[in-house]
Amino acid sequence: MNISVICVGKLKERYWTDAVGEYSKRLMSYCNLEIVELKESRLPDKAGPAEEQAVKEAEGEEILKKIRSGVYVVTLEVKGRMLSSEKLAEKVEKLAVDGVSNLVFVIGGSLGLSEAVSRRADFKLSFSEMTFPHQMMRVILLEQLYRSFKIIRNETYHK
Repeated sequence: MNISVICVGKLKERYWTDAVGEYSKRLMSYCNLEIVELKESRLPDKAGPAEEQAVKEAEGEEILKKIRSGVYVVTLEVKGRMLSSEKLAEKVEKLAVDGVSNLVFVIGGSLGLSEAVSRRADFKLSFSEMTFPHQMMRVILLEQLYRSFKIIRNETYHK
């Protein structure tokens, strides 16, 4: 399976890059992983709703440019569907069985995703009703994907 993670913003802190590097290395045994970092749009100081919307739309356009046709898209959204680790593993396994070989996960910037990106999603996934920094969500997503493959293969790690 080919998995791409499209994310807005670059990781600056070493602890995030180390964690992403570790889970990326672990995932190499299970899938082809590509991480696509997009530039975060600049938000003016004291920006109002119109400026925030413009930033979300600009980031959304860049995200959509990176999504190839024929791929299955999972967006990470607060209002998405929450799954347990086991259910996420089942979802990944079912997609593979159904012939989905290209899976794209999308993590928006600090303002979230544009409506256009949300509409493009085949599945909207939520990890919590809480809001997390997008850098942390990248690490959490990769860890959960790694956990999913371990569950699918009945390998120790999950418990």
